[in-house]
Amino acid sequence: MGANFSTEYEATGRAMNKGLIVPSSGSSANTGRGIVSDGSSANTSRDIVSNESSVNKGRVIAYHSSSKWKIHFEASKLTSNLMVIDFTASWCGPCRYMEPAMNEFATKYTDVEFIKIDIDELEDVAQEFEVHVLPTFLLIKKGKEVDKLVGANKEELGKKIEKHRV
Repeated sequence: MGANFSTEYEATGRAMNKGLIVPSSGSSANTGRGIVSDGSSANTSRDIVSNESSVNKGRVIAYHSSSKWKIHFEASKLTSNLMVIDFTASWCGPCRYMEPAMNEFATKYTDVEFIKIDIDELEDVAQEFEVHVLPTFLLIKKGKEVDKLVGANKEELGKKIEKHRV
């Protein structure tokens, strides 16, 4: 990640149709409609995967805790299911544009796990995955990135999900 996000953001923030550069800090997150919080009472990684996969099918799971996200991510390496991670922020217009699409995909593809990470809440997770532009969608299988989409393109995201979900 660059040393100064604010400068990067100002220099390239006009390209809203392609996404936004991520500033180093910002506004508080808004989980939005149709999104489930990570407030699970599960204690182990297996409990978390089991609990979320049965309770949250057809929904987008929003993580607000780095520790819960890390436990879940480690547990997801044990499955062959596709995980789509939506890196977003409440101030990002293209991200808000894609929110209904993510909810639609979650309803349509119940065999795929849909995750929402607000970069203002979990900046460490965004840094770990080297997210510099919003929205960014990572497609993960067994803990490995199999594809990536940068920008708000519902059709392209749908094609990538179809390609990797099996």
